[in-house]
Amino acid sequence: MKKVSAGFLMSLLALIGCAQPKEKEAADNNTLLWRISGNGLTKPSYLYGTIHMLCADDAMLSNNMRNIIRKADEVYFEVDLDNLFEMFSVMSKMKMKGDTTLKDLLSETDYEKVKEYFESKSAMLPFSTLETFKPILALSTVQEKSMACESMAMMEGVIMEEAKKSDKKIKGMETMAYQAGVLDSIPYKLQAEQLVSYIDNIHNNSNEDKELNEMMSAYMSQDLQKLEELMKKTDMGIGNFTEVLLYNRNRNWVAKMKDILPGKTLLIAVGAGHLPGDQGVISLLRKAGYTVTPIENKINRPKEI
Repeated sequence: MKKVSAGFLMSLLALIGCAQPKEKEAADNNTLLWRISGNGLTKPSYLYGTIHMLCADDAMLSNNMRNIIRKADEVYFEVDLDNLFEMFSVMSKMKMKGDTTLKDLLSETDYEKVKEYFESKSAMLPFSTLETFKPILALSTVQEKSMACESMAMMEGVIMEEAKKSDKKIKGMETMAYQAGVLDSIPYKLQAEQLVSYIDNIHNNSNEDKELNEMMSAYMSQDLQKLEELMKKTDMGIGNFTEVLLYNRNRNWVAKMKDILPGKTLLIAVGAGHLPGDQGVISLLRKAGYTVTPIENKINRPKEI
């Protein structure tokens, strides 16, 4: 069975220089930052592709991005990351329904393999808790261990920290409960089997997830076309649920944008996997009559001494 695409895990489970007076348009489409205008808007808004985990040294903001955060009226993420009450209340929705555990879904051999993997990775939560989670969510708690970094960061966290400096209101395009509930449409047994396949792949590649590394390289290059190609690698299994995991959510977000964009300058930061493709957010916005323009997002890294 083919393993779950790193692109889907990116979709689910996302600091230097002075601000320029005006953002510069990108010379090509290799950027994570886009301006939304036209279709009756009196103020532009901005779309940014995040990644839910990356090496902390790479979690940096461009001058253009900092400037946009400062002038935005509100900052939207996939979910409201500033709502601690919602974050705590959604924990119960991370669990499988009906008191199901991984032991109910896997053979004894596969179950022990998964247990050993989680325990060896020193996950944030004990395995007795994680084995009740929807398997893909459980995987996200330890997947970062596959990356060769001393420390990890969430791109959303870096953006929110910058937004807080300017007292920006943080909001969500959807609720955490909805996001967690999306995975109920994927059979738990299939999720569990994909979890086993992921662990097998790690072992077979000397603990190196080549697909994840390719995904990270495409993200750092801001190559949305390459990201889309990598996401399409998954065929059967999880790939059959692209509609509910990506496309339906994209349509929901664009419908919401029609209501929230007028009269304000917004920064909308969602997983980069949601941006490209015919059913991606960029294309859907253009089909809805908006002008979506690539903005330069060059990172000025400090020189090593």
